[in-house]
Amino acid sequence: MSSDNKIAYLGPAGTFTEMAAKMVPGAAASQLIPHASVSEALDAVLSGACHRAVAPIENSLEGGVSATSDALATIPGVQIYGEYLVPVSFDLMVRPGTKLEDITEVLTHPVAYAQSRKWLAENLKQHSHVPAASTAAAAKALANGSTAHAAIAATAAAAIYGLEIIASNIGVNKDAQTRFYEIGKSGTPAKRTGHDKTVVVVELPDDRPGGLLEMLEQFAARGINLSRLESRPIGDQLGRYRFNIDAQGHIEDDAIGEALMGLHRFSPKVIYLGSFERADHSDSVHLGNNADRDYQSAQDWLNSLRQQG
Repeated sequence: MSSDNKIAYLGPAGTFTEMAAKMVPGAAASQLIPHASVSEALDAVLSGACHRAVAPIENSLEGGVSATSDALATIPGVQIYGEYLVPVSFDLMVRPGTKLEDITEVLTHPVAYAQSRKWLAENLKQHSHVPAASTAAAAKALANGSTAHAAIAATAAAAIYGLEIIASNIGVNKDAQTRFYEIGKSGTPAKRTGHDKTVVVVELPDDRPGGLLEMLEQFAARGINLSRLESRPIGDQLGRYRFNIDAQGHIEDDAIGEALMGLHRFSPKVIYLGSFERADHSDSVHLGNNADRDYQSAQDWLNSLRQQG
């Protein structure tokens, strides 16, 4: 099977990331290959072993996924081509034959445990939590003979690891979602659809009052809405941060293009990570007089003035 039919994802099997990987176009005919970290998944793409990688970027309850943000900012040669939303639902699963009253230890990721704590307090008053690296890792460990009596994981993990679900959708927030990126080698951006998003990483030129405001004005002056603004430490010294930005619109939009040029003049380092269709299919609207036709009209007017000379 060629690399065009392989998709790397943050594993192991049975995670929500695997569910997102199955949403990538052509995934049904592809081999999904789990990796231990986001960096390893991206390396598989850069080496040519896989065509695409899928990694989580944001959870509606817990916020941004720093491992993915940092990997995209520090590993050159990658680009985002799409995003996918996966509902987050947690099930309580056991080895066949285990009953609810037998459970005193529950194995799962700390985030899943926090989301399921209310249900557990009401139904398993005498239990303890055993942390796991992921919900799928918890299910796998339980199937392989962990001393724990139950695991909390995604529904798909039960079938993969031969477990029985004895309680479904036990998370406190029934509308929780996680957003995932489809990542490939740098290349031509995905086509403009009118429902797009552009992702960039920006470093401030220096540490001074108003620096962040000046950066944000590149978007505000052009009527561009930001759906995510997250700071992450650069790592070379305390107090230095980069900003991960999701902007509404496509690089082919005149407003986004001018904003990127403004950022390039302002910042010593701007990383363009891609333009692609939004998972929620919301319209890309630039407020004020910032539609492409407005930019074209202004350009025509300026050209007419220059030609008069």
